Amino acid sequence: MGASRLLALDGLRLVAALMVCLYHYAGRGGTVSASWHGSPSHLFPTLSKAAVYGNFGVELFFVISGFVICMSSWGRTLGDFFRSRVARLYPAYWVALVLVTGASLAMPYVVHAVRLDEFLVNLTMLQQPMGAKRVLGVCWTLWVELRFYVLFALLVVRRGVTYRRVVLFACVWTLAAVLCHSTDNALLHQVIMPEYAPFFIGGLALYLIHRFGSDLLSWGIVAMSWLLAQREATVGLWGHHPHRDPYVVILIVTVAFAAVAAVALGWTRWASWHWLVTAGALTYPFYLVHEHLGWFVIRVLHRDLGLAPWPTLGLTVLSMLGLAWLIHRFVEKPFGPRLKRALKPVRMPVG
Repeated sequence: MGASRLLALDGLRLVAALMVCLYHYAGRGGTVSASWHGSPSHLFPTLSKAAVYGNFGVELFFVISGFVICMSSWGRTLGDFFRSRVARLYPAYWVALVLVTGASLAMPYVVHAVRLDEFLVNLTMLQQPMGAKRVLGVCWTLWVELRFYVLFALLVVRRGVTYRRVVLFACVWTLAAVLCHSTDNALLHQVIMPEYAPFFIGGLALYLIHRFGSDLLSWGIVAMSWLLAQREATVGLWGHHPHRDPYVVILIVTVAFAAVAAVALGWTRWASWHWLVTAGALTYPFYLVHEHLGWFVIRVLHRDLGLAPWPTLGLTVLSMLGLAWLIHRFVEKPFGPRLKRALKPVRMPVG
């Protein structure tokens, strides 16, 4: 179980982020259409047909997250888990908030800046339950991730992560997610997250297969998760994107599970290129900044400077990757470990 075996996960993370990026640049309308000064479907008639499904990269993220969180929490205390998550999520997130807000103030005709009280509550990453406007459009997924972390931490990590406890957690959460559809209780839906639970649970079970080998119970959990996940993704499609092909959505969900399963089974040992480490490191800051800041770059390059659509698209993606590298190098690497150390409890003197 060498480290090279898991480098493919870093590549999958970047693939998921690029899927979402293409959706935001070429697969949707709204604000980005104003930056392009036209519909992306007209500017990129072929690309847009695939890019409209890019938002399902988020589901791939959730499967990977289940796998990685189970792996990274093994043998750790609840305090260790808390500190690692805070140090991993917040430094780049705070910088992204500042950058997007600054750009919104400089170019309000692309994206309007939020009020000061809304910006301040965005610093907590709890703006959605507080009913405040989001500075980062993609941060709704962070709220989903946070709820997963809390559930897993309180019900599994607190007592110590073991095979038995992960299996029990996965089975109980699956049952709760299914039963949640029979109630209109909003709080219960917020906690159980029935529309996203199967993706995380599938990732958890795939890590068990990676760590302990194949067994019928773990694969049964994966199969059940996939069956429920394709249903949730398809229902979400009809609710928000009725003109897309449900068969394509099922295929995307299947490929997401299959890709992480390939990592779990060791079929990706050959993917040992060092650049995959960099790809994984860039994924989170890239995901944070690419949407709104990308729209600003598209506006400047295409509408203000007159650059053609395809070069604009390529340069925008590259510029966001470059910015992500800067955030990783000068924010995450130096300040993440410092924040983690600062969060360690202070030993109080006895007596």
